[in-house]
Amino acid sequence: MKIKAWVLAGLAMAWMPAAFAQQAPQTPHVNIEQRLTPEQMRATGLDQLTPAQLELLNRLLGEQVEARAQERAEVIARSQPPARPRDEGSLIGLNDEPIHARLKGTVAGWEPGTVFELDNGQQWKVLKGKMKLSRPLESPEIVVVPGVAGRWFLQVEEDTPKARVYRID
Repeated sequence: MKIKAWVLAGLAMAWMPAAFAQQAPQTPHVNIEQRLTPEQMRATGLDQLTPAQLELLNRLLGEQVEARAQERAEVIARSQPPARPRDEGSLIGLNDEPIHARLKGTVAGWEPGTVFELDNGQQWKVLKGKMKLSRPLESPEIVVVPGVAGRWFLQVEEDTPKARVYRID
């Protein structure tokens, strides 16, 4: 009869990890006698185990649950993208310092929808404002200045109107 109990215990051990695999990592191990009804314990022969055997079975099952939870945590940690350092000008709304940069390419003017790419990798799109410059400028120095309520304005030359812009990258 003891052999039958150990075989059934082995089957229970093989079955339990699959059941626990669907649980969240924070779920603590629950002893087998608390998970099964008395009828299930009798039907599987687990009611024939000595207290020492039952304790060993519960300890082994608990170790498997902990090992699987650790494996899941490692898989989740590996699947997270690495943290990307942000440049100082990327904290829109949190950084109210002007952004000094150069535009890439030639600028002859702007209107709503115009996209400006800066040499620091940022991209800004014109929301309001229209301007045709008297002469095209090649990679001019610009300043993107913060306004009230999270608004930003791109200034190409000091004496020209600013374009209201928002960041799109």
